[in-house]
Amino acid sequence: MPFEADREVPGLIVKFGDYPLHHGGVGAIRSLGRLGVPMYAITEDRCTPAAASRYLRKAFVWPTTGTEEPGRLVEGLLRIGRAIGRPTVLVPTDEEAAVLIAEHRDELGARFLVPGVDRGLPRRLASKQGLHELCVEHGIPSPATAFPRSYDDIVAFADKALFPVVAKNREAFVRRTRPAVNGTTRIATRERLLTRARDWGERPGVILQEYLPREQAEDWIVHAYFDADSTPLAMFTGVKVRSWPPHAGMTANAYVVDNPELADLAARFIKEIGFTGIIDLDLRFDRRDGLYKLLDFNPRMGAQFRLFENESGVDVVRALHLDLTGRSVPEGEQRAGHRYIVENIDLAALLAYRRSGYTTPHAPDRASGTELAWLAGDDPLPFLTMLARFVRPGAKHLYQLWRTNRRGASK
Repeated sequence: MPFEADREVPGLIVKFGDYPLHHGGVGAIRSLGRLGVPMYAITEDRCTPAAASRYLRKAFVWPTTGTEEPGRLVEGLLRIGRAIGRPTVLVPTDEEAAVLIAEHRDELGARFLVPGVDRGLPRRLASKQGLHELCVEHGIPSPATAFPRSYDDIVAFADKALFPVVAKNREAFVRRTRPAVNGTTRIATRERLLTRARDWGERPGVILQEYLPREQAEDWIVHAYFDADSTPLAMFTGVKVRSWPPHAGMTANAYVVDNPELADLAARFIKEIGFTGIIDLDLRFDRRDGLYKLLDFNPRMGAQFRLFENESGVDVVRALHLDLTGRSVPEGEQRAGHRYIVENIDLAALLAYRRSGYTTPHAPDRASGTELAWLAGDDPLPFLTMLARFVRPGAKHLYQLWRTNRRGASK
């Protein structure tokens, strides 16, 4: 590789909540660990795939729910920082962690290296309402959206809406405490919407969005790292072939595809809002009007970030570490045509997509190379640990997700 990382500065994978089968964390441990960076991670227990990686120096077992008081989480991070004993780059894997790190940057800065992002921006971007308002403000296409404040508002919306519609939790942080819906939910009729809305209380914590027909759409992703001036030091675009649950969940299969228009759109938006750090964007290309519509903005690394790497060997996590340790980030073209597969969910997604009518015309006919989320010849134990934990509870979870998605699509 045409660069060397600072091996005196460790990395710490920060995750809040109970989701032990997270391939993104394993990918980050491997990505920096292969450069000789000492890696640490917060884990639910000592038998998670991340804890099994040969590149992990130590797992800090700290079961959390993601709903704890911020002060308790900050105190816990500082305690881990003292145990590591030297400045450490934080790599958040969920919105709760990314928001906490941004909002408590002053306190955490004594022990950790973190991007100097505006403290309130990650929370706003992680909010469906906050993101939509920023899109409108900066002229970024997004689905037509309503923000009902009462049941009467939902009735008024239902009287004028074109069905089906999509319901999402208004704020990212209610997903673990009081979610109104289990993720992105397609609702087919006015009657079904009003029936569901009766369970949402006096102040429904949802947004209602225009449905972008899957047969007229294509799902795209953008991953990038932006420096303190909101300049992209690493920028990647790709097309999502399959996700789980279908059309509304985690990427299961994707390809790197050059898309300068999409890269320019993302770079302009980030520059205007002044974001610093790693981003993971989900957009849907609407063939009816030729627009890329921003659906989700994750102000942290995406689980599938290892899909993307440039000719110099830089991915977004490596770019983060290089930049925060004062090293230059080598440029290079992305490895177009490369494929990413998440082994434990792609088979189920493949079976579901065969019946959906969804196509990805921009996906290459043949991959130039494949990156597996779990299996790696130089680090096999995370894959084996994933299998051991996935077989029974994982299959049950996939079935429950599928049932939830199917019910939402039929209502």
